[in-house]
Amino acid sequence: MILLFIAMLFLSSACKKDELIIVEGCAEIEIDAGENWLHEFPLFLGIAKQNPPQFAIWVEDTSGNYLSTVYVTKKIATEGWISNKGNRRKEALPYWCHQRGIVYDDGLMLPTKENPLPDAVTGATPKTGKVFYTQLEDIKRPFILKAEFNHSTDFNDCFPKDAIAGEVNYSGGEEGSGQPAVIFADTIYPNIMNSELKLIGRSSADGSDGKIYTDLEKLTTAKSIVTTIYFREK
Repeated sequence: MILLFIAMLFLSSACKKDELIIVEGCAEIEIDAGENWLHEFPLFLGIAKQNPPQFAIWVEDTSGNYLSTVYVTKKIATEGWISNKGNRRKEALPYWCHQRGIVYDDGLMLPTKENPLPDAVTGATPKTGKVFYTQLEDIKRPFILKAEFNHSTDFNDCFPKDAIAGEVNYSGGEEGSGQPAVIFADTIYPNIMNSELKLIGRSSADGSDGKIYTDLEKLTTAKSIVTTIYFREK
């Protein structure tokens, strides 16, 4: 179980962050890791590393307009890939990238080493658990909470490593995503502060657009990265 006590940036005028202290009026996102939270990423000579997923959690208004990111893993936020050889992994979290709508100098929509996201909303992907706390003001209007999760090299029969660029199942080649990122969402109402986010679709396989695709029958292990995601007021 991964616990994220999140900073709702568009709702709070002052942010307080205290490890292991629950402050009055905070909100919590609880992520229950699924059986495929950890995934074997090949290194060399048959050696593989157990990697957790890359993911982002963000807030939109009820019209689907992006408001703020509340958490994103550090590799995505800082272009922190080891020996990426210039591969920016645009297929990693394309829906979140397109919702943000920020285009960087190379024409892609992922943050760069030169222009990373602030530390306040980033962190290493939890392998066991990590907790964030924040003070919230009263929520006055509904909003949509969304999350996107992705593994590298999570190939299956529908998204194989040998798919060719330009094909609908191409996902970045041998070190690409394999199965596309999965997207969760739910609308949070001021008078109902307990909610479970629902799996609503997947992202573009090659990261070329910001659409939501609903053909989830093509996914296998990607659907069990996460079991449940809860939002609740503390």
